[in-house]
Amino acid sequence: MNQEIIQLKSIVRNYHVGTETVRALRGIDLTIKRNEFVALMGPSGSGKSTLMNILGCLDTPTSGQYFLNGKDVSKLDDNHLAEIRNKEIGFVFQTFNLLPRSTALENVILPQIYAGISKAQRIERANQVMSSVGLSDRTHHKPNELSGGQRQRVAIARALVNNPSLILADEPTGNLDSKTTIEIMNLIRDIHRAGNTIIVVTHEEDIGRHARRIIRLIDGQIASDEINQDVPIPE
Repeated sequence: MNQEIIQLKSIVRNYHVGTETVRALRGIDLTIKRNEFVALMGPSGSGKSTLMNILGCLDTPTSGQYFLNGKDVSKLDDNHLAEIRNKEIGFVFQTFNLLPRSTALENVILPQIYAGISKAQRIERANQVMSSVGLSDRTHHKPNELSGGQRQRVAIARALVNNPSLILADEPTGNLDSKTTIEIMNLIRDIHRAGNTIIVVTHEEDIGRHARRIIRLIDGQIASDEINQDVPIPE
């Protein structure tokens, strides 16, 4: 099995704002292996959000190549990118992005519908992941009946439900208090220990320190790529 889940080669992303060209990413080379836990960090304007959008197949580079599980996804059209996102990537967002009128279980089931999984299998799998994030007793609650931490647990369950190759978490604790932040980061660490590849995008140092590898961006380039010795290698 190919141990490299992500390989970026000379990734450039330019935006045109009026007559001006904004160079958001300036030749990124990056490899991430299976079962790594990576924090992608940088100040506002560093390019980390642009890089996250490319890693998540939400955007395509101006030039360069992005290999996800050995497949070049850098030039796919929107339909193929949507298919890749649904199958390969689980997203966790700061604002949870849950459907307000659907129950927790229905929110978790949703990605499986797009994947064409049968109803019985969908319900069984959704209940499994709800249990794994400690929410077996909240499956029929709607988002407004859940705390912020519980809503983020639902979002994490939704991210896990299709057994993706990659979990991409964008400021996953940005809307949570400090106690709940610790609980959610411990849950993400447990998910990593279970064998998942995780990239957390954050500007908060205390969140980044949960990751084994910390990549810092400045002005659209990788400024540093270091191993966090305070985090043990997963067994």
